[in-house]
Amino acid sequence: MALHKLLVDDFYDDTYKLIAIHCGLEDYRLAYLLNQSLGLNLKRKSDDLDFEYMKSSYSIFEWNNASEYVTWNLVSNVCKKEEDSLYSTGLFQAEEKVIKTFNLVPEYKTVDYFIKISEEIQNINEKLILNKLQHIPQIVTSYSVNPSKVKSKDHLIF
Repeated sequence: MALHKLLVDDFYDDTYKLIAIHCGLEDYRLAYLLNQSLGLNLKRKSDDLDFEYMKSSYSIFEWNNASEYVTWNLVSNVCKKEEDSLYSTGLFQAEEKVIKTFNLVPEYKTVDYFIKISEEIQNINEKLILNKLQHIPQIVTSYSVNPSKVKSKDHLIF
């Protein structure tokens, strides 16, 4: 009897485009601006991306363009959580609130958001998208990221 072995890499498909965005906007405001300038229809998903082992959650917006076979995702790369921290000062212990920052893709700590474009037919012009993003005044910068160079690409499977 033949033995078949399945690897996790067999199910992972990195044929998507990834764009990093640096800006100080709230997620809903950025989604609105992207909808206006790129002609998208991004809507917030009912559930955020939750990672139990990282104790973090990231907002995600999605639009499935069925006519062009393209799925657009806007996902936050930053999660800030307030946690209690105990420290001692000699005889006494004190409790203090500490804000911890977690990143969805830790290799890109300075990136605020990612746009993930998954397409069946390779017809999206990435340079045109980047050009339109540069014309949004609230976006500081945006650039393309090679998905195969991302170490934590398993976090980008939605």
